[in-house]
Amino acid sequence: MDKIPPALIKPEIRYTKLFINNEWVDSKDGSTFATYNPSTEEKNADVAEGKEADIDAAVQAAKAAFLPGAAWRKMDASYRGVLLNRFADLIKRDAQYIASLECFDNGKLYDSLLKFDVPYSISIIRYFAGWADKYHGKTIPFDGDYFCYTKHEPVGICGAILPWNVPIIMFTMKFAPCVAMGNVLIVKPSENTPLSALYLASLAKEAGFPPGVLNVVPGFGKTAGHALSHHMEVDKISFTGSGVTGRLIQKASADSNLKRVSLELGGKSPNIVFSDVDIDEAVSLASNAMFVHNGQTCLAGSRTFVHEDIYEEFVKKSVQKAKSLKIGEPEDVSTEIGPLISKIQEDRVLGLLKSGVEEGAKVMCGGKKMEGKKGFYIEPTVLTGLCDDMKVSKEEIFGPVQQIYKFKDVNEVIERANNTRYGLVAGVITNDVNKVMAISNALRAGTVWVNCYFVLSPGNPFGGFKESGIGRENGEYVLSQYTEVKTVIMKIPGSGAQV
Repeated sequence: MDKIPPALIKPEIRYTKLFINNEWVDSKDGSTFATYNPSTEEKNADVAEGKEADIDAAVQAAKAAFLPGAAWRKMDASYRGVLLNRFADLIKRDAQYIASLECFDNGKLYDSLLKFDVPYSISIIRYFAGWADKYHGKTIPFDGDYFCYTKHEPVGICGAILPWNVPIIMFTMKFAPCVAMGNVLIVKPSENTPLSALYLASLAKEAGFPPGVLNVVPGFGKTAGHALSHHMEVDKISFTGSGVTGRLIQKASADSNLKRVSLELGGKSPNIVFSDVDIDEAVSLASNAMFVHNGQTCLAGSRTFVHEDIYEEFVKKSVQKAKSLKIGEPEDVSTEIGPLISKIQEDRVLGLLKSGVEEGAKVMCGGKKMEGKKGFYIEPTVLTGLCDDMKVSKEEIFGPVQQIYKFKDVNEVIERANNTRYGLVAGVITNDVNKVMAISNALRAGTVWVNCYFVLSPGNPFGGFKESGIGRENGEYVLSQYTEVKTVIMKIPGSGAQV
């Protein structure tokens, strides 16, 4: 079995304390919590548990770093880009270790982490390093003897609350634009996957970011997350996760200081397959759209709509494809399906599958937990016989469950594809450009992939319509969420003003 290098099979866990003001500190009350390897159910480490007092300490450190005379505030914008590029260099240097750490803390495939997550994270950092001194204001024509200009200033103290499914990417996606624009940041990683965020904090310090610019406080949503989103001195929260928590953060903003909020929430994304395609290629594309990271991604193409002319053959081949996927340990480079993140997630997926069967869905393959194997493994599953009003058709499963629906024509599938409270992404597989234009224009989704899926770039804005969120990650669009626009109007000397 081709595995990761022996030295990385059980990576040394170097950081488990809170990272505040460039120092490693215990939580104020000494609390810790355990993080586990989802593949073996064995404990990885005990991590310091941040609570309200720890969040406040991080906010005060960030506040000091943001004072007008502080080194960070006086730093040239171009030099912020230099620091970000140094940070990216250090991640590249430690790529194997970071991928290994994430593999054992998150359960994502090591091969995927090393080939996609880590390189993509590096590209995000380098992209925003380039923006550090290029996002600027304008001069504006003004009636009368006045000079008017705008300038972009940092929002201030920001908070980022991260999910557990792609922690490295989420960390860099929020950290890079935030600090590129001159803000300071407190990161609250998921209690399921805190280790990579803590290690990245050590690299930020090594890169030369001043004390207080980045603070990482692991903890639970009901304590640390609640304290961060309610804190009166936090100016912005960026959150990725569930709609339930997103609503709580919106409410916390209203109940506190009306802090800015950007939300990237769930999806129940349609992937539409027409009859003019190569079926084998379409099956492979749709399978990948669903089963990457076991479906534990908000982008998953979980509702696969297939034209009736090819439906039966498509289902048959999709079942064969799902059955062929290799289930195994995430550190094995031949593994295609690894574990779910936790017992809680495993029970949720199995519960939704049970409800689907009770409502009439047919399990074509999979549908159950892997027997006789440690870890949180569920077999790749294909469901048919589905109706749009079933619970499994409406709820985000976040597991390895492909749902295949039959449709007749373009108008029907557009209506059904949009019949969801979400609107994050969508896919279209066809060789007919007219169908592409009609559907991509009509779908209510933040991203539409045509004859591809999971194609991502730091320059492309990412976010959703409807209950999939507010605001955008990545691209130039995200920079406005980390800046304030200040207008300055000056009387021109010699035009009647006294000099």
